Amino acid sequence: MTKIRSVGKVYLTAVFLILYAPIVYLMIFSFNSGGNMASFDGFTFDYYKEVFADTRLLIIVLNTLVIALLSAVISTILGVFGALAIDYVRRKRVKNSLLALNNVLIVSPDVIIGASFLILFTILGIRLGFTSVLLSHIAFSVPIVVIMVLPKLQEMSSTLVDAALDLGASRWDVLSKVVLPYITPGIFAGFFLALTYSLDDFAVTFFVTGNGFTTLSVEIYSMARRGISLNINALSTLLFIFTLLLVLGYYFLNQRTRKGLEVPK
Repeated sequence: MTKIRSVGKVYLTAVFLILYAPIVYLMIFSFNSGGNMASFDGFTFDYYKEVFADTRLLIIVLNTLVIALLSAVISTILGVFGALAIDYVRRKRVKNSLLALNNVLIVSPDVIIGASFLILFTILGIRLGFTSVLLSHIAFSVPIVVIMVLPKLQEMSSTLVDAALDLGASRWDVLSKVVLPYITPGIFAGFFLALTYSLDDFAVTFFVTGNGFTTLSVEIYSMARRGISLNINALSTLLFIFTLLLVLGYYFLNQRTRKGLEVPK
């Protein structure tokens, strides 16, 4: 048993090294004064200064944040109501069908989703840009929120709702004062996952973005195609740190919410 645990630890360590070594390498060379990724010649903040001095790039960052926040908020609202609707269904076959339809966008390749949205927006006459990117991000984020919220609904005992109704609570009171507080950790998880997915998405956004509007992931791809520049390293480092802060923020909020929901003994 001890040998199995040791092998497991070694395997886990190797996986994390493979995953994070390229990111650490990229972050270290974002401070390289030599201007290349072959050798580290000295420490500098010049590439970060260039990033913050680029007005066009700052506008793209703002576009990315606006899209991510709007899509996360809207998809969280739609996802919560979607999870409530699925949980309300009592026929198992219908519920499983709805879950299968919800999971299609999660398991489908991003290229297929992006191409499908591109065809849809072209047929509907929707101009590619802010609206098309926002709608597509909402569409692929809603199933994620549903998946995060639904387990909390299924975990909640029906006696809580029955007790609230017996005490004279209205349906709205049950939803706002019993159900929503109970599933708050799932709502937070769905929101932060939707926000992270929107910030990091490239494949879908690449298909539905138009002239005059782009996001950070698409811009980084365009910069990389023009050649190696340590500005890409600096920009990617900032994006990674921001995403990491979001994850840590979700963790601490989740821990605080759980402590608030614990019943004192």
